[in-house]
Amino acid sequence: MSLKWWQTALFYQIYPRSFADGNGDGIGDFKGITEKLDYLKTLGVDALWLSPHFPSPNWDCGYDVSDYCGVAPEYGTLDEFKTFLHEAHAREIRVILDLVLNHTSDEHPWFLESKASRDNPKADWYVWQDTPPNNWQSCFDGDAWTYAPERNQYYYHYFMKQQPDLNWRNPAVKQAMWDAVRFWLDLGVDGYRLDAIGTIYEDPTLPSHSVPMNLAQLRREAELARTPEDHKRSRKNWHNMFKNQWGQPGLHELMKELRTILDEYEGDRMLVGEDDDIAYMGDGKDELHLVFNFPLMHTEFITPAHIRRNQAQRLARLEALPTRGWGCNTLGNHDCSRIRTRFGRGTNALELAKLNAALVLTLRGTPFLYNGEEIGMTDLLITDPTLLRDTMATWYYESAVNELKVPQAEAAHHAGQMSRDKNRTPHQWANSPNGGFSPAGITPWLPVNPNYAEGINVREQENDPASLLAYYKRLIHVRKQTPALIEGEYRPVQEKARTYFAFLRETPIQTVLVVLNYSARARTLRFSLEGFHTALPLFSTEPMKKEETLSKIHVAPYEVLLVELR
Repeated sequence: MSLKWWQTALFYQIYPRSFADGNGDGIGDFKGITEKLDYLKTLGVDALWLSPHFPSPNWDCGYDVSDYCGVAPEYGTLDEFKTFLHEAHAREIRVILDLVLNHTSDEHPWFLESKASRDNPKADWYVWQDTPPNNWQSCFDGDAWTYAPERNQYYYHYFMKQQPDLNWRNPAVKQAMWDAVRFWLDLGVDGYRLDAIGTIYEDPTLPSHSVPMNLAQLRREAELARTPEDHKRSRKNWHNMFKNQWGQPGLHELMKELRTILDEYEGDRMLVGEDDDIAYMGDGKDELHLVFNFPLMHTEFITPAHIRRNQAQRLARLEALPTRGWGCNTLGNHDCSRIRTRFGRGTNALELAKLNAALVLTLRGTPFLYNGEEIGMTDLLITDPTLLRDTMATWYYESAVNELKVPQAEAAHHAGQMSRDKNRTPHQWANSPNGGFSPAGITPWLPVNPNYAEGINVREQENDPASLLAYYKRLIHVRKQTPALIEGEYRPVQEKARTYFAFLRETPIQTVLVVLNYSARARTLRFSLEGFHTALPLFSTEPMKKEETLSKIHVAPYEVLLVELR
């Protein structure tokens, strides 16, 4: 089988602001990232996804772009970006950028011109109305229509009011954005992760939604939900509130245009969408290369039954594309709780973190990791609203206290929980002040999780063969050295097992059995697989034997076991 680089690669998401502070100002930057490339190479990373590095007033941590062809001063210069890209490529590490298509910052020159008058050349580059035509809400901060006195009109924004939506029905907008896409491709970047693609178009008839509440009330309803019925009603209300504002016609034609641009370039440049809809892959070769398998992570607990259902559904859909699709698996990113916090349970959190890492790294498809997972970083609940930088959370805190009359302490706790700051804290490099992220005496842009002093840091784990970081390195190395784990077909076995997940990865010349024991109980398993009798251990979280027989494989509590069948 001949696979593209993005099918065999291990991707690693870097949140630039929090990864490595190279100049000692409390903010991550390209100098810091460049200095850590050898660490990433040693880990086994093949490709990086960078969250936005563009100039921005940072109302939404860089997802409000004010210049698509520049570098934010706090991250460095364009020359420093070029140095980073060159050094990454010199280590055979690819780089994809975050492309925010739906909206710009309200400080972008395009918007400043657009709002200046109704007859300027960019007057129609955004979505304007004389009066709010409906009751649409922004998913971040309430009303979706904001008044601009310069034009005596209202502009639309799916996200916060500082993020006005571009009018993609205007050909000039499309051309300007495609020019920005080519700017970075010409510099040599290897592709893009596409942000919030489903929100690019709205229903042109602008119908009101039918939910009898506003955004703050909707979020409060979700907070107070206790029963399955409560949660179901909350999800339904969320869908009904926003269903006219995303997933509209025209998206597939737009993705095809973008794919055509990337296909003009050598080197198999790629696109991965922040969406789980396989329809965005078109016929398998004319839209996006990958979409994320978000349903795998949209569960309270990772269980064998959940994984089997997920894989059956996803792989069947990918198989059904005219040109067979390729999967893309992850359990974490900058928008959700860290996997050790989200899927950990009490004293077994570390064992479950190892199991879930193995899951992402052994399933069929391209794996994506989020920086810090490899050392077991956890969420940091920030309950002082003055320390929050996620404006979605600070807006909700103010709304909860002032509009919904929620007690301040309770509102602060909920704001800390919903904030994405909790999983964006600085990377923990050492057991030293600021976790080694910034020099002593410097205040980082977000508080550093104090558990860096409890061994959750790179420097201590690098020297500990029993550490989580050493585990990741060993497992990634085995993945790279085992063709079946890269290109092999997926076949579940013992599909009624409730506490462990077992599956095969098969090529014509190699078959690997993966067993993930999601329970505290040891067991002896018997596998009856035609043509195979013995198993050569490749990897385990337990001391490995020289050989196992398929009729009697002993699995320890929470064990990860990979064996090659003979």
